[in-house]
Amino acid sequence: MKDTYDFSKGRRGRVVVEPPPEPGKVRITIRLDEDLVDYFGAIADRSGGKVGYQTLINSALREYVEGKTPKWEETLRRIIREEVSRNSAA
Repeated sequence: MKDTYDFSKGRRGRVVVEPPPEPGKVRITIRLDEDLVDYFGAIADRSGGKVGYQTLINSALREYVEGKTPKWEETLRRIIREEVSRNSAA
């Protein structure tokens, strides 16, 4: 190690150039509950690195926005129908 270093030609800022953004993607900072991040992280781990947790979160949000997730009313009706038919058969 040297006794002194010359930083007179040094510049402030990034050492490595930031990669260009993907088209259609926006970088944001978001705070999520830890259990949600753990949930999606576990799924990503089970995929063996094929898909990342951020991609999974993005997909879940897209399904919700596009209305592809089941509505709670539909889920409740399905459960009631299953229980009624199960109790009727007994």
